[in-house]
Amino acid sequence: MALELWETFKESITAYTGLSPATFFTVLALGLALYYVVSNFFGSSDVTHIHQRSGVSEPQMQPLPPPVQLGEISEDELKQYDGSDPQKPLLMAIKGQIYDVSQSRMFYGPGGPYALFAGKDASRALAKMSFDEKDLNGDLTGLGVFELEALQDWEYKFMSKYVKVGTVKTTNVPVVDGAAEDQAATEAAQKDVADGPSESVAKETAEAASSADNEKDE
Repeated sequence: MALELWETFKESITAYTGLSPATFFTVLALGLALYYVVSNFFGSSDVTHIHQRSGVSEPQMQPLPPPVQLGEISEDELKQYDGSDPQKPLLMAIKGQIYDVSQSRMFYGPGGPYALFAGKDASRALAKMSFDEKDLNGDLTGLGVFELEALQDWEYKFMSKYVKVGTVKTTNVPVVDGAAEDQAATEAAQKDVADGPSESVAKETAEAASSADNEKDE
């Protein structure tokens, strides 16, 4: 059966191609070899070209410099590290603690979704998840429990991911409590009232004693 099929196949090759079976298979092998050589040649050229293009189009990432400890700096000095100068690290503060967020420049650098937080103590804005200019500060007064918890989560995230490089210098401005001032004024007034009659009584007593001495002398 197999022999009959082979003979039929050879007859079909001769009938359709006009070639002998040996010649047909030789031509077929040469064609496959040529196809393999050509495909490898052009395929390797395309791969090399792609690698060359990718090497040109993709800029090589420079390693980040190690974080520099700044110590205690003012809010104005912190603004110099908002990412506008690519030669300076990108800094941000939470609750007065300054962190180097240069590794997340795509988020906190110019054009990033949180770029307005850079160079500032953004504690209040992070607690309230606010992007208002008036909230870009470290004032925590009036915040609710949930807002303070949200801020605590942000602080834990920064502590575990970024390097602390300094603190924000706080300006101690003496604040006069209005209630305490009013109370002090009231106490002073009461003291004056209390001291007034005592001085008058003492004066009158002295005058009476002087008059009595004069009458006795007469």
